[in-house]
Amino acid sequence: MSGEIELGRVRQLWHLLEPLHAVVYYAPEAFDEAAALGYKTEERWPSYFAWRSAPLGPVSSELVAATYYSFSPRMVGEYVPATWAVASPEAVIAARLRAVDRAYRAILGDLVDGPELAEAAALARRAAEAAAASTAGRPLAAANAALPWPDAPHQVLWQAATILREHRGDGHVATLLTSGLDPVEALVSFAGIGAAPVEVFESRGWSAGEWAAARERLVARGLLGAAGEATEAGRALRADVELRTDELAAGPWRELGPDDLARLSDLLGDAWVAVIGSGLLPAQNTLGIGKV
Repeated sequence: MSGEIELGRVRQLWHLLEPLHAVVYYAPEAFDEAAALGYKTEERWPSYFAWRSAPLGPVSSELVAATYYSFSPRMVGEYVPATWAVASPEAVIAARLRAVDRAYRAILGDLVDGPELAEAAALARRAAEAAAASTAGRPLAAANAALPWPDAPHQVLWQAATILREHRGDGHVATLLTSGLDPVEALVSFAGIGAAPVEVFESRGWSAGEWAAARERLVARGLLGAAGEATEAGRALRADVELRTDELAAGPWRELGPDDLARLSDLLGDAWVAVIGSGLLPAQNTLGIGKV
């Protein structure tokens, strides 16, 4: 173990693990499992809100909107709490693990049963268990950390990736709040630095009027130019947000120390390539991976 950790490594591990988590929102096997529960699958949102919210229990739309932060409460209300009338959170969590099993086997092939993936799962679990030991102010991380661990290494890897990405996300929300960026301003400012086209952020359900109003507020603060592009001050604020997010996400990774962190990065490479190469995930995303 080491008290010091390079923040670049923290960011790299997020970039490696995020796609491994996200397959559950896009894989056809996950849509099959969602359909078997009774969810509509013409679009991804019914299963997305089910898969991601289930660890919280049968919660209200207000709580989901608060924890997700960047989604319009109006959009969340279209899916939650109606999602719990389709299936219980317990049924969703069980189906989620089945979806991960099937999707990983389809995408990763022989890697699923290989020693490298088992080693990666064990290392990621150590970090996730360290995250579970300190979840104050991190509701989504806490909810996922409270779930029992599956037995299969590839499902352990997915669950660890999920705990760690929600731990990071909860910290990111805290950073946005303390930076004075409300949910829609957070998206507008991120689009302003070119993290993704504005059209990508439309998936979060904010109206054109709400987007325009947020842009005007950020222009008034000197964070955006009139055309919506980030000013020097706007770029500096976003850079500070990402730096502080990395700092808040670093804690669990200290459990591993530099050698194990480097080893985990190496071990995740083939799985990351397989997921990205599957073409299931969108090339552009609201997280701005590869842009910040």
